Amino acid sequence: LPSRRAAHHPGGKQAHEDMEVALPDSGSPRPESDDIVFQARGLTRTYGTGPNAVQALRGVDMEVRRGEFIVLLGASGSGKSTLLNILGGLDHATDGVARWRDHDLTSADDAQLTRYRREHVGFVFQFYNLIPSLTARENVALVTDLAADPMDPAEALTLVGLADRLDHFVSQLSGGEQQRVAIARAIAKRPDVLLCDEPTGALDCATGILVLQAIEKVNRDLGTTTIVITHNAPIAAMANRVMRLADGRIVEVIVNRQRLPAGELSW
Repeated sequence: LPSRRAAHHPGGKQAHEDMEVALPDSGSPRPESDDIVFQARGLTRTYGTGPNAVQALRGVDMEVRRGEFIVLLGASGSGKSTLLNILGGLDHATDGVARWRDHDLTSADDAQLTRYRREHVGFVFQFYNLIPSLTARENVALVTDLAADPMDPAEALTLVGLADRLDHFVSQLSGGEQQRVAIARAIAKRPDVLLCDEPTGALDCATGILVLQAIEKVNRDLGTTTIVITHNAPIAAMANRVMRLADGRIVEVIVNRQRLPAGELSW
């Protein structure tokens, strides 16, 4: 996997170092379609050993295609966050294979996963993790300063409906506005994939819908492959496909022939 930064440094030490932390090839045949962004086969994750071991994932098989909006639906403890964390390079599988395109995430080392997260993945979590002493614009700029080809922070904030909040501090923003700043921060580096872990979990319905509309817009307008995990069943209606998890397994996959716009959701 060539690094994005390597493209800006055709020679010299930086280019050499970038190539050294490229994700390893999986050693297996390429996915059948170049549109496949994520592919998992027999993915398991066990925490602890012996009688106290907890098996969070139990042989998950899945594929996600470029530009899809996927909802991972399930109760707390079903394995949603564990699966998302492995796909995002935040955790390691115990067994099985997880690939991003044709590169093996499960055999990547920490330096390779750090490069992968920084250059290709945007994260949105339930809690916003903003720096209170900075404005919305400055919080987004923390990411754009490290990215190879970032959006202007104002552009990212405008995309999520915060053009009039650029220079407001965190304490001057509502919970929904803070979450939209977090989304702007995640997309400002132009990630290939956007991974959202319960992005509306701390919000009421009306505010949550505003946040989902921002995520929906990113998926639609930028073509960013998007995975949202939630325990809130109505949110599933806005996805291309819904993967329902229970006891560490994907037990059902539902294809939405007609997606419901976020603005029409209620719970």
